[in-house]
Amino acid sequence: MNIESLDAARLRDRIEGLAELLADTVDGGASVGFLAPLDRAEAAAWWRERSAAVAAGRLAVWVAHEEPAGVLGTVSLALPDKPNSTHRAELVKLMVHRAARGRGLGRRLLAVAEEAAAARGVTLLHLDTETGSPAERLYRSSGWTPVGAIPDYAADPAGVLRPTTIYYKRPGAGPVPAGTG
Repeated sequence: MNIESLDAARLRDRIEGLAELLADTVDGGASVGFLAPLDRAEAAAWWRERSAAVAAGRLAVWVAHEEPAGVLGTVSLALPDKPNSTHRAELVKLMVHRAARGRGLGRRLLAVAEEAAAARGVTLLHLDTETGSPAERLYRSSGWTPVGAIPDYAADPAGVLRPTTIYYKRPGAGPVPAGTG
């Protein structure tokens, strides 16, 4: 399996596979900002809109793929454009196709994003995820520190409001004890 960084042109080349992955993720119950069922055309349009942010350097996207299966996972870093926040980034849209789960791909994608962030000089990462979701186990076991939960933050794919837990990590470091970061 290959994991590659996508520039805007490569992102556009991978739109159909990324759209399929996004739809599969939503249909599988993951709360990534969309309601189920997610139409492939809507998913493709969402990814197309991301290409401008990639071209502008505000979004870094990695994709995991293997042939003939195609796109099996992705992760992104949203990079702030304000001078007072260039030291941080938000980890967004870590997704693994249901057919590829249980093989360590989510952990590999997370590590790629963390290493790339550190290489860019990012000293603080943050993310949010649905409280109680399988993703929380991955983040906690990968050294991410929970900050707290916000009730009714986002609707899950079925439209039910769920709490969201905010996490942070300092790239290259293990978990930071609560209250010291």
